[in-house]
Amino acid sequence: MGDITALRVDAIVNAANSSLLGGGGVDGAIHSAAGPLLLEECRKIGGCPTGEAKITAGYRLAARFVIHTVGPVWRGGEHGEDDLLARCYRSCFELVRQNEIQSIAFPAISTGAYGFPAERASRIAVREIAAFLENASFVEVTAVCFNKRVYDCYHEALKSI
Repeated sequence: MGDITALRVDAIVNAANSSLLGGGGVDGAIHSAAGPLLLEECRKIGGCPTGEAKITAGYRLAARFVIHTVGPVWRGGEHGEDDLLARCYRSCFELVRQNEIQSIAFPAISTGAYGFPAERASRIAVREIAAFLENASFVEVTAVCFNKRVYDCYHEALKSI
């Protein structure tokens, strides 16, 4: 558990909305901590579809980069939410490769306002992180959980691999 905006890593992941123009939760915290230049750069990007990711500078953050990804809104699990969430992680990791990022921190994507069940989301996150790390060398991945319940879900998911 911790504050993702304070981490000294190459990149932090923003659980963004599709406009990339800030919002609540981790998205609002990242925009606030990074300062107005992040919003200015995000305006130039022009949004991001669900399951994809875009990269910006970190500005006033300790992290050099922010990777913005748009997770799915939970609609009961019968609308491809699992696949879209997995694509968020894969899209972020593609940007990690392209930008030679050595360390990255993820929030629990879609588990806040978007309502994705934390147990299910943590299993997907751990699976995608493990798959990436099988073929990646020298990349440190951190999962930042916003409360103890989400932390416990990640802890249980880690036991399964």
